[in-house]
Amino acid sequence: MNSIWSESYNIESRMELHDKKEAEVVIIGGGIAGLLTAYMLKDKGIDVVVIDRGRVLKGNTLNTTAKITIQHNIIYDKLINEFGENNAKRYAMANMLALENYEEIISRNNIDCEFEIEDAYVYSLDNPEKIEKEYKAAIKLGIDAELVNEIELPFKIAKAVKFKKQANFNPIKFLNFIAKDLTIYENTRAIDIKNNVVITDKGRIKAKNIVVATHFPIINTPGYYFLRMHQEREYVIAFKNAQVLNGMYIDEKDGGYSFRRYKDYLILGGAAGRTGSNEEGGSYNKLRGLAKKLYPDAVEKYHWSAQDCITSDGIPFIGVYSKEMPNVYVATGFNKWGMTSSMVSAIIISGMITGKEYTFNEIFSPSRFDMTASIKNLAKDGFETTYNFIAQKIRIPMETIDNIKNGEAGIVTYEGSKVGVYKTKEGKAYTVSTKCPHLGCELKWNADDLSWDCPCHGSRFDYKGNLLDSPSIKELKYEK
Repeated sequence: MNSIWSESYNIESRMELHDKKEAEVVIIGGGIAGLLTAYMLKDKGIDVVVIDRGRVLKGNTLNTTAKITIQHNIIYDKLINEFGENNAKRYAMANMLALENYEEIISRNNIDCEFEIEDAYVYSLDNPEKIEKEYKAAIKLGIDAELVNEIELPFKIAKAVKFKKQANFNPIKFLNFIAKDLTIYENTRAIDIKNNVVITDKGRIKAKNIVVATHFPIINTPGYYFLRMHQEREYVIAFKNAQVLNGMYIDEKDGGYSFRRYKDYLILGGAAGRTGSNEEGGSYNKLRGLAKKLYPDAVEKYHWSAQDCITSDGIPFIGVYSKEMPNVYVATGFNKWGMTSSMVSAIIISGMITGKEYTFNEIFSPSRFDMTASIKNLAKDGFETTYNFIAQKIRIPMETIDNIKNGEAGIVTYEGSKVGVYKTKEGKAYTVSTKCPHLGCELKWNADDLSWDCPCHGSRFDYKGNLLDSPSIKELKYEK
């Protein structure tokens, strides 16, 4: 299961950390947010080091659909209503600057990454009023937008709003260039931060400033990001012999589909859901079924999935990690719009470290938290966490390993203990603890990705117990 971008990956491997180091800035996390922040700091003459628990860019950055756009589904009408017109305008300004920064960096360095200017559409199948409100909000904020009744996709819509002159690219070709001159330590796992020192499993790095860009923050307190976010997974397939599209498209409904072109491929995404909710699988098959209906001659070439942090109010957390950690910064909660949000993060955090403030910093500040705008989502996240924490404590499975069929998985009782077991198609069994090492919630099987996923905060592990996604920093183990 590789993404369409995997073939473009040619970043040379870097050595792991040894002993003790010092730097002006340490960035934890070698995805797009971490690398862009490091690139911008280095460009300003700052001594910066990046560490990653594995290979850089082998996480969720490798699995993006790579849309660079200020059109973040239905967002601007919501922002105006909940945070006011001025804050909505600041959000738009930040993302406009991010788009301009991509274009400037690519042009100045002549980076061959298939960067293309395209319009971005959000459409509705049955709710034209919702689209009209978003269009009016965009116009009010000075965004170049247009209301349309038809789009290129082969089905009827109620209405769509078009955001003009957005972009897409090959993110790995772009980041191959960004990473080439950076100081990076791979296979170096951050464990803790104490007194301006990043403690890793391979040594320590002392720094004046520290940036946590680990997708989901790995430090629980202070900050308490695990109370303000959950994670969702989305599934993607790249097809040949499908429609060659102009523009990028997304359905305004939760669980809807997105479409974009890359060369002569159609990239179709969707079937999204909260991490830990895909026990039966079938997400890829939903996409295959839609493609067969819309494009009968389409041929699948790649399929992959990605994970996104979803904040309770729909705005990323970018800035100072916590008042108790003034020299530590965070970039997280990109709400499925990681390309622009990563660049916004790099702009804001590199600016804060070098003494440059932007008028839009406050809207992204982690300390902005507004209970009234987020109470519904907070309550839902709180219920999911409580339910799955209690389930790990009290739910006793009735099945045994013998009940699990080859090629399937489940939670069973084995020698008096509750374990998760996966059997390969050949019948070999792999058993793991069902308790997430992060905060103890009960893990759920993901039949499409063959992984054990935490529905509380989104940590993921392969069927052998190896860590796939934060916030956990520990592997998943089962001992007899």
